[in-house]
Amino acid sequence: MNYQGVWTVSENDQGKLKGVSYELLARGRGLADKLGNELASVVIGHNITDEAVEELIHRGADAVYLVNDPGLRHFVVENFSAVLRDLINVYKPEIVIAGATTYGRTLMPHVAVRVNAGLTADCTELDIEEGTGNLLQIRPAIGGNILAEIKTPERRPQMATVRPNLIKHAEKDERRKGEVVNVEFKAEWIDRRVEHLGFRKSEGENINIQGADVVVSGGGGLKKKENFGMIKKLAESLGGVVGASRVAVDRGWMSYPHQVGLSGKTVTPKLYIAVGISGSIQHLAGMKTAETIIAINSDSDAPIFKVADFGIVGDAFEVIPALLESLDHY
Repeated sequence: MNYQGVWTVSENDQGKLKGVSYELLARGRGLADKLGNELASVVIGHNITDEAVEELIHRGADAVYLVNDPGLRHFVVENFSAVLRDLINVYKPEIVIAGATTYGRTLMPHVAVRVNAGLTADCTELDIEEGTGNLLQIRPAIGGNILAEIKTPERRPQMATVRPNLIKHAEKDERRKGEVVNVEFKAEWIDRRVEHLGFRKSEGENINIQGADVVVSGGGGLKKKENFGMIKKLAESLGGVVGASRVAVDRGWMSYPHQVGLSGKTVTPKLYIAVGISGSIQHLAGMKTAETIIAINSDSDAPIFKVADFGIVGDAFEVIPALLESLDHY
């Protein structure tokens, strides 16, 4: 069978496209251009507007496969998986990528089993192998200590989920033209064994570190758990959330949802403040795309200063209280 083309799986919430959809287009455009193939995006849901579809084309899609029906109002993996499975079987894309989000992590494994394809989860980079055209799927392994390069040469489509917030969204060009394929809804896609009852946010630590405009992170330089109190105060003063390096999480000073880096979360806030963080490669990969980075470290040779827009060489236990005092008077 001849598989051709690159697909991205867009995400939407009540018809409104999420930012990860545009980031996937940036990834997909590069892959499609290297292969000399078209880039398409799949949108499944309800109340998807013409403007949303046009936005995908303006940001790089040559075609959009739109499945828009009230029966797909809520994300039920069995139903969405049936839709994507049938689209893959009919149009036979060579590559299908989605975000390594709750949506993508749930949907893509389900689809991969149904179409008998390989899937690599949580990739940080994607590329095309010269000579073979195989998708190179690069992701952290062994606790983030190495980057593994994975290929699935014997199965099509090649499928991967990609960690969000690592690259910028595809740029918008309103001159771009593309095809919209309106896919007719099939009642058989709905799994009658499953009923959507509602949506409930998880209890307890409900932080959205990836969606925050301000992240203040602490590392091993804080010396002990109790010292994260001043990091929390600084974050609160700036209307932000608390992040942490892997060292801080491994030592039990903060919980895993706060971890920034290859083995944690990737963040792209407007402001990122790194306190007592040396700046390992793994940590930098999780925050280097922030708009403004401020580093506070007593070691002037710390790698974190190489990516920082502003650096303060000093003792965090003196610098942070001074910052808090200044903010109180601001």
